[in-house]
Amino acid sequence: MVFFWHIPWHNTIEHKPQDMDREIDEKQLKRSRRRSWTRIAIILALLVLAFWAFRSWLSPSADARDFRMATVERGALESTIAATGTVTPSFEQQLNAPIATQVKTVHLRSGTEVEQGDLILELDKSFLLLDVAARRGQLDLRKNSIDLLQLELDRDLKELEYDDEIKGLQVAAAEAALTDAKRLEKIGGATAEEVEQAETRLQILRLEKAKLENELNYRRNSLAGRRREVVLEANIQEQELQELENKLDLTEVRAPGPGVITWVNENIGEQVPEGKPLVRIADLRSFQIEAYCSDRYADRIAVGQAIKVRLNEENLNGQITNILPAVANNTVEFLVALEKPDHPQLRPNMRLEVYVVTDRKADVLKVRQGPVFKGGLRQKVFAVRGTEAELLDVRTGISNGDYIELLTNELSVGDKIIISDTRDYEHTNRLKLN
Repeated sequence: MVFFWHIPWHNTIEHKPQDMDREIDEKQLKRSRRRSWTRIAIILALLVLAFWAFRSWLSPSADARDFRMATVERGALESTIAATGTVTPSFEQQLNAPIATQVKTVHLRSGTEVEQGDLILELDKSFLLLDVAARRGQLDLRKNSIDLLQLELDRDLKELEYDDEIKGLQVAAAEAALTDAKRLEKIGGATAEEVEQAETRLQILRLEKAKLENELNYRRNSLAGRRREVVLEANIQEQELQELENKLDLTEVRAPGPGVITWVNENIGEQVPEGKPLVRIADLRSFQIEAYCSDRYADRIAVGQAIKVRLNEENLNGQITNILPAVANNTVEFLVALEKPDHPQLRPNMRLEVYVVTDRKADVLKVRQGPVFKGGLRQKVFAVRGTEAELLDVRTGISNGDYIELLTNELSVGDKIIISDTRDYEHTNRLKLN
């Protein structure tokens, strides 16, 4: 900056052409010189002020209390991918409709803690009661038919046994007759034809007895088989009746154990088919994390990877146990098993910060994360040097939600850098800190 100042030197000496020989007044001359030097001093002061103003414009100042600062450290660092997670119970039991019926009464709502046996809702069981009564009547008839069949079986077998005994007596009489005929033939009291007829009759009676015994054995087996068939049918009917009676008990939906109701069908009067979910009860003694992150990290996520979960001021460790194959809304979902699934601070549906560990270095130069780091491989940061902050261009490495790696020789352990957003001071290389 250059200043031009016109100094009226012609006023320092007064010329009086009419009296050139007269001596100039000495006091007036000194006064004129003093005024000239005063003007020069003012000009120099203005030049100095202008210089300092220009320097101040090049090096702006700011209040150090307006910035967040962090100290450069050295130590281990893990590279992570940020994700969002929701706490869910590790085990959740679903109770389904035992029959096709209607929701009659809802006793407990979602979010209610229950103990084993607590009644949650009731289903309409009027039709089931009618069906149970009808099947019980059919079973009674079947059992009665079994008794009748047993009586018929006993009667038929008894008759066949009597016939067999009678046939046995007839065979014995024929044997005696044949013996008599042979004895008479020897003494001439009977002919050979009579003996032959007696033998033929005995042979016929023996065959008839064998046929009768075979029929008796067949009837024993067949009648016993018929009875077993009817008994089996009765048993099947009894099992079906028992199932219906069990379903009748299940129309009163009760908690199978301690937990909390995460969902219940509260639509009273709604027709529900058999097998439709009615209630979900979660075990609050163990939890897992359902997490999701951007699908651009899909190739960096794998089953078994270590996980860090931020729970208030504490970090919980875990690992990925399952990755859902479908990608929805540009996100990848995965399940996380925790090392402490029974942590006392975990609550259902709690939203937590989840970090997937993708890399780890044992000894790096690092500093806490802040708005100044915008994700680039190179980053301009202000390093505090006494009462000034110097702008440095540094390379960055792996990072997580807390720290970022610094790849530079211009910083060392103990240095302080500004981690606040400094975009308003990007035009200057130095910043005064008041």
